[in-house]
Amino acid sequence: MSGYPHAPPGHGYGYGAPPPAQPYAATPYGAPPPQGHQPYAPVATPYGAPSAPYAAPGEKPPKENKPHGGSSHQPPPSSMGGYPPSAPGFGSPFAMLVPSAFPPGTDPNVVACFQMADQDGSGFIDDKELQGALSSYNQRFSLRTVHLLMYLFTNSNARKIGPKEFTAVFYSLQNWRAIFENFDRDRSGKIEAGELREALMSLGFAVSPVVLDLLLSKFDKSGGRNKAIEYDNFIECCLTVKGLTEKFKEKDSSFSGSATFTYENFMLTVLPFLIA
Repeated sequence: MSGYPHAPPGHGYGYGAPPPAQPYAATPYGAPPPQGHQPYAPVATPYGAPSAPYAAPGEKPPKENKPHGGSSHQPPPSSMGGYPPSAPGFGSPFAMLVPSAFPPGTDPNVVACFQMADQDGSGFIDDKELQGALSSYNQRFSLRTVHLLMYLFTNSNARKIGPKEFTAVFYSLQNWRAIFENFDRDRSGKIEAGELREALMSLGFAVSPVVLDLLLSKFDKSGGRNKAIEYDNFIECCLTVKGLTEKFKEKDSSFSGSATFTYENFMLTVLPFLIA
């Protein structure tokens, strides 16, 4: 891709790079298992499933211990509407960012691009500044796509990004554009359903025909009539698929293709992709 600085040796692309070998499988995530292979591991009782009855059928449950005076203390009503509080350690998507530095060997042009956008010298750039910095390298995106980039590279909805994350975004987009151009074989500036499926496969994601149709209807600017998506929407599509898949894999600790989420963890996983 002409005009783009080259990534320093040994610098990973981060999001968007061809995935390394993973413990999930040699095939893309979501692909049907080989014939004869058991696709699902034995599933333990999911967290939150109904517990066993307190007493055997026909027996009375034990009485509660009540203090003298005949009244028992009732816990205050939950402020969560019956849902348990957040699990300890589950990060807030609005957490503050930690200052960072450019990785060793970063192209000076990338450094200069960030510093020009960081007009107040704070060490961070916001969403509009990132949008402007990328457009200077012919990478024009909507603010929604910029917000998704910032969320996936910082794991935060603070909508600010530092030098380390900016470098990862820059080189990853360079790689993703090369993937788009590789599958845009007719040079129409768009990729169609079959090309999109192959592009996602090259990134390590095997989506079903139903999911592929949903992606096309969402990211095709004609509302699904053309069954093709342009480069900027291709980036948003891939960010969504990649981000949701990686969030799911964090919970799929047995690599079975199944995961259990609490209500709040589910909301915190999905909502950032809806409100970007």
